[in-house]
Amino acid sequence: MSRDMNAASCFLSLSMAALFILLGAVQPARSATVEPLNVAGFVSSSDWEAYRSRFVEDSGRIIDNANGNISHSEGQGYGLLLAFAAGDRLTFEKIWNFTLTEFLIRDDGLAVWKWDPSATPHVTDRNNAADGDILIAYALAKAGTAWQDQRYTQAAQKLARAIGKTTISRNPGFVLLLPGVKGFSQADRPDGPVVNLSYWVFEALPVLATLAPEFDWSGVWRDGVTLLRLATAGRTHLPADWISIRNRQQPRTADGFPPEFGYNSLRIPLYLLRAGMSDMEWLKTLKQRWITDKEGVAVINVLTGEVEEHLTDQGYVALSATLACALDGTKVPDALKTFEPNLYYPATLYLLSMSLIGEKYPQCL
Repeated sequence: MSRDMNAASCFLSLSMAALFILLGAVQPARSATVEPLNVAGFVSSSDWEAYRSRFVEDSGRIIDNANGNISHSEGQGYGLLLAFAAGDRLTFEKIWNFTLTEFLIRDDGLAVWKWDPSATPHVTDRNNAADGDILIAYALAKAGTAWQDQRYTQAAQKLARAIGKTTISRNPGFVLLLPGVKGFSQADRPDGPVVNLSYWVFEALPVLATLAPEFDWSGVWRDGVTLLRLATAGRTHLPADWISIRNRQQPRTADGFPPEFGYNSLRIPLYLLRAGMSDMEWLKTLKQRWITDKEGVAVINVLTGEVEEHLTDQGYVALSATLACALDGTKVPDALKTFEPNLYYPATLYLLSMSLIGEKYPQCL
């Protein structure tokens, strides 16, 4: 997750159908018919108002209230996506203006990853975070198409090209999405390249491919799936948040990071489901831990399998409910039907989860 980029900084601080045909055998059998979600209208006005009033300043800044009230490019991207899903053009424009003026200040067209209200200047680390860049471009592209606003479409295209040019890497034998321009490549650190599999926002990749078709987005998708399979082949079948792939056959936890399936990786299943990849075998394994064994969503040591922290906020519970719904048609618990936002990140996961259920699995409601 983008808020973890400060830990990394210590090491240097188409046609839609055509795209999926290119993905070929690495995709689930039904993937050729998958299209990115159109979630507009599936975040209710009441849920969005509860989120907006708590986490969105009038300036358009998204506040991460669990991390010193900082803002990050991930949050700005999520805010744009949720404002679009709620049909709130006024707030979308505010979030976009803040993102444009305060985050998109790098010379290469990418966004800085963190904006700190308590720091002077507010941006003290100009590295980017690839997931934030992808979320921003994706939301802009969806809004530009739906609302017929060329400003958004053109900004999305510019950002998609910058992402493709600076963060897609072909080393070592994979088409990788580096977490940031600095600090993660083989040249930057002894155990590099280092990746974070939760930065693969799969539903966005076909959209980025239409914006910047000169880059290998199908390879990013294909090798993201391959890396996930390799990273989940160990005893616990869970990927660490930050993974070294210097040994391409045996990914391991990157140096300096805890061996945890943590706050980053727990959103991987949501991204898979939102991209229509519900038949990935790994999701069944995760369901066994989260639901069948009643372990719940948790931070887990990927080497020992030990639960380090149970996550009980409504937004985390929504992840397991969404997985149960997608795989088994399980009804959403009544406790999740009323939105009670507390912290930015789980509240965001809640709205992304419930918008998915409303779009694709209304029978679970």
